[in-house]
Amino acid sequence: MTLHHFFAPCPRGVESGLVAELECLGASAINPQDGGVEFQGDWDTCYRTNLESRIASRILWRVASEPYATEIDVYKVARQLPWHDWFSPALTIKVNVAAIRCPLQSLDFVTLKIKDGVCDRFREVAGNRPSVDTVQPDIRIHGFLDARRISLYLDTSGDALFKRGLRKNTGEAPLRENLAAGILSLADWRPGIPLLDPMCGSGTFLLEAAQIALNIPPGLGRSFAFEKLRIFDKKRWEQIRKAAIAGQKTKSQQPIFGSDLYGNAIAVAQANLSAAGLSEAVTLKQANVLELSAPASSGFLVTNPPYGVRLGEQKQLMEFYPKLGDVLKKKFSGWNAYILTADPQLPKLIRLTASRRIPLFNGALECRLLEYKIVSGGMRKTKKTATGEPGRVTGAEHE
Repeated sequence: MTLHHFFAPCPRGVESGLVAELECLGASAINPQDGGVEFQGDWDTCYRTNLESRIASRILWRVASEPYATEIDVYKVARQLPWHDWFSPALTIKVNVAAIRCPLQSLDFVTLKIKDGVCDRFREVAGNRPSVDTVQPDIRIHGFLDARRISLYLDTSGDALFKRGLRKNTGEAPLRENLAAGILSLADWRPGIPLLDPMCGSGTFLLEAAQIALNIPPGLGRSFAFEKLRIFDKKRWEQIRKAAIAGQKTKSQQPIFGSDLYGNAIAVAQANLSAAGLSEAVTLKQANVLELSAPASSGFLVTNPPYGVRLGEQKQLMEFYPKLGDVLKKKFSGWNAYILTADPQLPKLIRLTASRRIPLFNGALECRLLEYKIVSGGMRKTKKTATGEPGRVTGAEHE
């Protein structure tokens, strides 16, 4: 069995969930980095990870890691590789480059040198070269440079893995699917435990939770770039895919609940669930979160509330956040609440003490995942009073 080196980028902050996934999928030499995880595996591992990872953004196959000093060195590293063994010159390519502490002046020029190295190698061996397509390429080549080394990768995924093909409609600032899955992992939610998103929007948390509960591989409805490689083992891929399909659970109602203040949001969430064949797994209703009661005695509340951009919206939210804190304290005793927010005012105004504040990124947008353990009357916290004597605080602790 030949082991290959791979790198799986993911949203920053959810690397631990991706490590757990990769362990379950049979990867070895797993090494978390900031914004992704290195691992080793054979092609079965690559196929499975593309098909089944809920948190990875892509699966990149490392084909070179060499020292460099100049752009000429970068060109030489690219040119020496047997690209023609991996894919046909009839396919289109795109080169992406990222760097940390790179001494070279222009990443655009580095990108050009990698492209030139690939194309010159093809001309030398095959007599023709692949064309460049920056919009929808067949093959993506990724370069990463640190201060001393350049690594080159072939993207085995194609479109980003968070593009499940399930959501037909999204809101104004949609939550990426793999970030939603990563948040559910950080929360340690498990199928069978009640889950509520009271401000569900287009239903991303609900879709991800339903797929997890029913063991539906997130990549079932899409194709992958590895299918275009010359080394692609179609027979083995079909076996892996059939095994994943056989492992799905029968679709049935789950203790997964979603609501939203706006009827059009509920209609979008319902359309997305229907398109994914998951309508019967999730219970939806139109409701104001401030008037909502808990659907079970305990569970997980996970949500991405709206945040204000315009002045009027900010004023409304300054009134809303304290009310949300009161509702959680009064109506969700015994629940764990997880709120993703890009609004720095929310933690100050919700008037609850977060047990964790986890920095996360939804694309380029920096956010915080706030964990609130809404304790019941029997799980009271002790505080010192002004006289130094122990005092009792019921419910979630106020800041």
